[in-house]
Amino acid sequence: MSDLSARQRLDTPRTSRRFQINVDPEAVGRFSESIARFLGTGRYLLWQTVLVVVWIALNLFAVHWRWDPYPFILLNLAFSTQAAYAAPLILLAQNRQENRDKVSLEEDRRRAQQTKADTEFLARELAALRLAVGEVATRDYLRRELEEVRELLEALQPEKPPTGKTEGSERRSKKSGS
Repeated sequence: MSDLSARQRLDTPRTSRRFQINVDPEAVGRFSESIARFLGTGRYLLWQTVLVVVWIALNLFAVHWRWDPYPFILLNLAFSTQAAYAAPLILLAQNRQENRDKVSLEEDRRRAQQTKADTEFLARELAALRLAVGEVATRDYLRRELEEVRELLEALQPEKPPTGKTEGSERRSKKSGS
């Protein structure tokens, strides 16, 4: 068994001889979003327009610097290359935005459900409080009951003979100390 090569042995893993590039998908996504944001600005359109005007002017009027004659094949190739790279970058940025929107929508749904549950709980508590307050003796109810008890007590007590003093004069004499 020792005469088997490492390639034929099943208990040892093979090592890859290829050069592998490890790319962070999050970094690529952030980069593509930054490019997509820039491509959608007026600044980009202004710079592109200036570049095209300068390109065409140099190729039409500068006799010594003509690197792209009239049909402007090189300019068309540059635009095609730009479009070939821009479209996938914009799509990647849109996909990332769509994923963020999905997460945000789920969070909003969860919050809405929690808010609804909290509102329903508070409505039930408020209804319970209203029922409980309906059974509590109010101030007017207590006054009326005390008035009835006072009237019953007055009806049960024998009438006192008048002493000649009014109730107000008795109070004044008690305050003055006589």
